[in-house]
Amino acid sequence: MTTQAPETKIVDTYKVACDGGEGGHPRVYLQIPNEHGWVECPYCDCKFVHKDHQDAAA
Repeated sequence: MTTQAPETKIVDTYKVACDGGEGGHPRVYLQIPNEHGWVECPYCDCKFVHKDHQDAAA
């Protein structure tokens, strides 16, 4: 059995919310640090990348 890679979303704000989609986990609010431009959800490992940093975070 293979494990599916976590989803990556390009966003245009530095504060994002994640609920895992369709009630996958409790909604959490995450702050993207300016230093590296991305943050991962602690529940589902979805990676949120700010559009200004998408080349560096790949």
